[in-house]
Amino acid sequence: MIIFNDTVIIEEAVHQKWLKWVKDVYIPKVMATGYFKSYQILNIIDSPNEGVTYCIQYNAENLGDFNQFYTRHLHQLQAIHNNEFKDQFVIFNTLMQTVE
Repeated sequence: MIIFNDTVIIEEAVHQKWLKWVKDVYIPKVMATGYFKSYQILNIIDSPNEGVTYCIQYNAENLGDFNQFYTRHLHQLQAIHNNEFKDQFVIFNTLMQTVE
């Protein structure tokens, strides 16, 4: 399984608004692409960063599905995220593969 992880550090003043928006708008758009089978949202409770840190992990069956998502949808979805919460977050992505 391939796990695409978005780590987002969001300003504390807007993190509840952001979390609602991610659940109601952003994740449904990602899942509607059809390339991921499931997802989970995690809150990092011991983050050394200012703000609130979340990880959203999307699970794809294989690297081909992720590559199709990346090529066809990722940049457009990132633009939507940037427009909604401009200058209020930092994001970085990690691509992982399960071992067992």
